[in-house]
Amino acid sequence: MNSKILLPKSFNLSRNLNLSFKVQASNLIYRRALSNISQANNSNYSYSYPKSLLGLPETRITRLDNGLRIATETNPKLKTATVGVWIDAGSRFETLADNGTAHFLEHMSFKGTNKRSQKDIELLIENIGSNLNAYTSREQTVYYAKTLTKNISTSIEVLSDILQNSKFELSAITRERDVILREYEEVQKMKDEVVFDELHKIAFPHSSLGFTILGPTDNIKKITRENIKSYISTNYTADRMVIIGAGGVDHDELVELAKKHFSKVPPPHNNKAIYDQFKNAKFVGGTALIKNEYPTNHIVLSVEGVGWSNPDYWSLLVAQSIIGSWDRTLGAGDQVGSKLAKEISKKNLANSFMSFNTSYTDTGLFGVYFITEPNSDLYQTCKSIIQEWMRLCDEDNISEKEVARAKNQLKTSLLLSLDGTTPIAEEIGRQMLIFNRRMSPLEVDRLIEQVDKQKIAEVSRKYFLNKELAVVGYGQVDKLDKDAHKQLAELMKIKRSAHH
Repeated sequence: MNSKILLPKSFNLSRNLNLSFKVQASNLIYRRALSNISQANNSNYSYSYPKSLLGLPETRITRLDNGLRIATETNPKLKTATVGVWIDAGSRFETLADNGTAHFLEHMSFKGTNKRSQKDIELLIENIGSNLNAYTSREQTVYYAKTLTKNISTSIEVLSDILQNSKFELSAITRERDVILREYEEVQKMKDEVVFDELHKIAFPHSSLGFTILGPTDNIKKITRENIKSYISTNYTADRMVIIGAGGVDHDELVELAKKHFSKVPPPHNNKAIYDQFKNAKFVGGTALIKNEYPTNHIVLSVEGVGWSNPDYWSLLVAQSIIGSWDRTLGAGDQVGSKLAKEISKKNLANSFMSFNTSYTDTGLFGVYFITEPNSDLYQTCKSIIQEWMRLCDEDNISEKEVARAKNQLKTSLLLSLDGTTPIAEEIGRQMLIFNRRMSPLEVDRLIEQVDKQKIAEVSRKYFLNKELAVVGYGQVDKLDKDAHKQLAELMKIKRSAHH
């Protein structure tokens, strides 16, 4: 259950974030790619960076009679492929009583079907040299196989078997319950996971978006076969599923395999009322402090962000890149990186920080996560972050140079994130569930290029000024009490009166 995101090595936010672009500064690959982009944009070469994106393979899409979609990006030169099923279902489509069911289901899907035992599945996949994997996020569940091209048909057949014919035997549920409880214990040791789960909880306290993906231990201990089967019948319908292929895969052949193995997936139910109850999450904010003697402090500041399809998404993404990320262990001094990175490095305000822009269907989280020593001035670090947000509210404070750097960084991240059939399949799957189409890299490049400092200032004022603030702290964080929250929130209001 690991949504993809590339962060400095000290971060692991697998269950909480789903950023579409991965930003990591002070990286040799990044610098080389950025140099190549700059040369392509600024030289007299006969080609340009945007034109270089025109040669990428197209994404073909077919819809079956039951509503199931098949989308592929084919590279005939490859002899391997990633094929899988992306499902518009995750922990967000649960109630408080059955929270954790989607993740439990993902675990159970490999434990045996009416046709094969767990051992049979494992041996078959191993013998053909394939690799089966799955993960659950707040809004999606994914099952996929990395395989040789010649074994795509077998991989698709196995995926269809586990998705439609799993037995969910009581003995297997009992065994897996213990596995998930141990996983829960391991997650509690990952401080970034704890902090971001708490952030969702206080940001969206009246919505299932605030639930954790694993669910509470009480639920894990009592989830039943009936809970799992009910979740499948409600959410695993053809209109909410997409079969994806990337690499050495033939689109027409994959369509035929889908017809053969997935034609019995039920068509859409009349469940609009059920789906609607999980939407329209309201951001609340507040402060949550988990006080203990942990040797480092883990803090996150966040305001409400935007959904994937919101037109402000791209401007906020560039703003996120301007704020940047930084890690002391990378060896960069106070002369490189973003303005915030320089300030935090120079004043020794944190060991590392990461800006994030997490999007969901209808809302999102925009903020900064940072790690400090126990005796650090937490309020001053938070103040510096909010002051950076406020700086972006005035276009006169934004330089053309930092906007160009941020946009180039995103373009670099885009190209690096498409290195391999699995990340390509993941991008296609996510975009198909969100937009019902694939956004080409060229289209994304144009959307990024449309962002200028005026738009950045406009969206910054829209989402930062006088907005509710969510603050989560883990460790020796007594200084971030309610009074500190009020003072930080006030910093976001003062600028509003000055602006208007």
